Amino acid sequence: MTKALFVVTAADRWTLNDGTVHPSGYWAEELAVPYRIFSEAGWNITVATPGGKAPTLDQLSLGISGGMPWKRRDVKNFLDSIADVLAHPASLDSVDPDEFDLVFYPGGHGPMEDLAYDKTSGELLTHRLASGKPLALLCHAPAAVLAATNPDGTSAFAGYRMTGLSNREELLNRFAKKAPWLLEDRLKDAGIEYSKGLIPLRPHVVVDRNLYTGQNPQSSEKLATQLVDVLLGSATGSEKG
Repeated sequence: MTKALFVVTAADRWTLNDGTVHPSGYWAEELAVPYRIFSEAGWNITVATPGGKAPTLDQLSLGISGGMPWKRRDVKNFLDSIADVLAHPASLDSVDPDEFDLVFYPGGHGPMEDLAYDKTSGELLTHRLASGKPLALLCHAPAAVLAATNPDGTSAFAGYRMTGLSNREELLNRFAKKAPWLLEDRLKDAGIEYSKGLIPLRPHVVVDRNLYTGQNPQSSEKLATQLVDVLLGSATGSEKG
């Protein structure tokens, strides 16, 4: 059975430049849609967070920012169905990424608060990237790669093509003008070849070797279905071999 590790933020806030706290966490669609698609493919999924803390849902993601009412309703219902899993995640420092066929990071503003600085996550990402096994990050989750550094201090992801929420998309949030930093800028500063779609808030997925990234919440389904196709192909190839 294919095994996927979901690395989810444990943060419940995003601290802004003026010291104010914006309530946050993970973005509903970015966790629910891939989780559902992987589950329907028959995969076994483990959820892990820093310290094993139950992740916090960003309530904005179930409001108008989360899309059409029917879509938000479907996402909420699915999250309710896996509530017990989310309430009891594994601690990130207790999981072995080599045991999983896929490591997947959903986003939300939470990763800007914790995973961008988390040493355990950074080491996991560095190891996973070098392993050649599939690694995927969605929307704000690429902030986590900022903690993945080589011994000389350079980014383990430098030279890779990636996407993530663009500056233009971020600035659609009224509180973003108080952001301590923007993801697109930091990825570029790290030597990453940042890519974005021509039209904001449209699906955009970038693949570079074993690294898969989606730009925004709207990329959730496209990224997840692409990963299912890739891993299904790998499994079929292994069986033929």
